[in-house]
Amino acid sequence: MLINIGQNRIVSDKDIIGIFDLDNTTVCKSSRDYINNAVKSGNCITVSMDDLPKSFIVCIEKEQRNVYISPLNTSTIYKRIEEK
Repeated sequence: MLINIGQNRIVSDKDIIGIFDLDNTTVCKSSRDYINNAVKSGNCITVSMDDLPKSFIVCIEKEQRNVYISPLNTSTIYKRIEEK
């Protein structure tokens, strides 16, 4: 199933490895390092530049790990997955 993670960006639910709240996870240095490494390697995609980021979604697409920075709350994304 395809899930909208914000601003018309669609990912397959089968590709999603994890959905994380930015406020809670970026307190930990290892989470910040993970996101920074994704940015440096070009595997971090910001879904919306206009809205405040609230979550990040880790996906494996075509054997490549991507991190999507989303303006949606984790609960909103989970609801969209459950609705499908």
